Amino acid sequence: MIVDNALYRKGVRVPVDCEISDLAAVRQRCGPDDFVWVGLHEPEQGELDAVAEIFGLHPLAVEDAVKAHQRPKLERYDDSLFLILKTLWYVDEEDAVETGEINLFVGPDFVVSVRHGKGGSLHQARKALEDREQVLAHGPSAVVYAVCDEVVDAYEQVAESLQEDVDEVEISVFSDLRTNDSARIYVLKRELAEVRRAVFPLREPINRFATGVVRGIDPEAGPYFRDVGDHLARVSETVDNLDSLLSTAFDAHLAQISIQQNDDMLLMALASLTVWILSKRAGWL
Repeated sequence: MIVDNALYRKGVRVPVDCEISDLAAVRQRCGPDDFVWVGLHEPEQGELDAVAEIFGLHPLAVEDAVKAHQRPKLERYDDSLFLILKTLWYVDEEDAVETGEINLFVGPDFVVSVRHGKGGSLHQARKALEDREQVLAHGPSAVVYAVCDEVVDAYEQVAESLQEDVDEVEISVFSDLRTNDSARIYVLKRELAEVRRAVFPLREPINRFATGVVRGIDPEAGPYFRDVGDHLARVSETVDNLDSLLSTAFDAHLAQISIQQNDDMLLMALASLTVWILSKRAGWL
């Protein structure tokens, strides 16, 4: 279904109807520097096919957008771009990273965003962009930037939550109490792998946007994408560091278990020896 739809003229939103049947007429209203941004959430095949016909979207890209569950990538089809981003959010009670997906079709006078999953709502990204007329004047490139920025900001929030959980694991492992941290360490390492699958493939497209080598993305928008790239690099470093810390914590946990088992064996041996000595003195042996 269409969740938002607008025509942008000189950096200013021009509200239009949100029905798919109206999109062709809306596109015809576009002037030389105007563009349309259509936002869809988990559309049916027929809905996306209708939008694809209006904007001339490539069938292979449409197929990827309907099925979702794709890895982040950037592809070109004729005069349009197709960008896939993974969205992430964290469920602290379960130490779980949940994932969604955003697909962007980008042409000279349009952006079609297709979102899957509960996370990654683009309402705030759209609103923030509409408040920055100078940025929005970059056209469809501004939308790509705003969406990437929103997605990467969410990555940073997830990384911060994971950092807190890893800190808790470290405290638990090195405490004097007997703990069973191996299961939680495994879960957190698995969730870090989920984050890595979203973050690492996105670095290459963002770098290409930042260096102005992608046809269809305004080179003057490069500084904005460089800022996104810096945030993405920070998340990548955090993920690597947390994974290393968990590996160290797991090794320490195994060492603690080994020491505890040796202590238990020693206590059992001392207990057996004590029983033997007392029994000997009592004449039982």
